Amino acid sequence: MGMQPNVAAGLSYVLGWVTGLIFFLIEKQNRFVRFHAMQSILFFGGLTVINIALNIIGNFGVLWFLTLPLGWIIGLIGLVGWIVLMINGFQGKYFKLPVIGDYAEKYANQGVAGM
Repeated sequence: MGMQPNVAAGLSYVLGWVTGLIFFLIEKQNRFVRFHAMQSILFFGGLTVINIALNIIGNFGVLWFLTLPLGWIIGLIGLVGWIVLMINGFQGKYFKLPVIGDYAEKYANQGVAGM
């Protein structure tokens, strides 16, 4: 891609799943970059789906009372995760989230020829 793998890995987290998807589709060979891009897609994509579900559920009567604090917790998890993942990506570390990291590793290695 013309940039250092650690820079590409860190940038794959900058705008959440959007930049993860961009780097995943562009990078075809570097497993490190593909792993971080896929981890970004899965982590931030999952948080996005959870937030959408909470917003829909919150529209039903008094359920907003329960979904509002859950939304704040999800937001805090997203912020902390974003910071930790970006730092590790830019430092060139292979930081794997529990559960999500295993799936990211599996999907990142698919389609990489000869590596």
